[in-house]
Amino acid sequence: MPDIDSLPPGSFCWPELATSDQKAGTAFYTKLFDWAQHDNDMGPAGVYTVFKMRDRDVAAAASLRPEEKQHGVPAHWNTYISVANADAAVKRAQELGAKILAPAFDVMDAGRMAVIADPTGAVFQVWQANRTVGTRIQGEAGALCWTELYTRDTGAAEKFYSQMFGWSSKTGGTPPYTELNLAGKGIGGMMAIQPEWGQMPPNWAPYFQVVDCDASAAKATSLGANVGVKPNDIPNVGRFAMIADPQGAMFAIFQPKGR
Repeated sequence: MPDIDSLPPGSFCWPELATSDQKAGTAFYTKLFDWAQHDNDMGPAGVYTVFKMRDRDVAAAASLRPEEKQHGVPAHWNTYISVANADAAVKRAQELGAKILAPAFDVMDAGRMAVIADPTGAVFQVWQANRTVGTRIQGEAGALCWTELYTRDTGAAEKFYSQMFGWSSKTGGTPPYTELNLAGKGIGGMMAIQPEWGQMPPNWAPYFQVVDCDASAAKATSLGANVGVKPNDIPNVGRFAMIADPQGAMFAIFQPKGR
């Protein structure tokens, strides 16, 4: 795949790391995925790192904000979803029972965004592109290929996101897993937080495609990460692993079947 120059509304468009140690965090991902690192000086806001492949944007990283640190928010990946109009998206989210954590605001000339907590508590961002579309590659090794929601109320979440973004869904398996679709194409998934996961808060996590799941999981371990879910097969789909980076931010890697 693919290079991307535009994304329809409702697409997962930007994975952004919020980390407790930006220097160490960016070093981990550049080594794991062979990403190029481009640091942008944001003045008092610190440094915003854009990760690139083939000189095309694939992800980003920034330090946790002071207020996040103050409230004990751990390192995590932010999930951005494209919208035609950020202000209209905020209004719609409120109508559907979401909490607005940051009303729509401009990010210089890059675009306009807002931060929203869905009715189950999972936080995401909406992105109205201007100069910056978001990720410019998806669905190839090193790039975003899937995004997954973990929540304690899958029914409420499914209702909210279908009405918010027009996603359709399909649920099956044990434990139940919900596939999320945009215009008939699978873009992400959702599952209930399991009792053995402890007090995990509702959250979104990105999947990055890899050539060899086992090799990438071993490499992540050698770089100081914790592979919480060892490489596992998803029948007729591929192979995946769940990883917490050295600062604790959770993400997944995925090797498509036949690769």
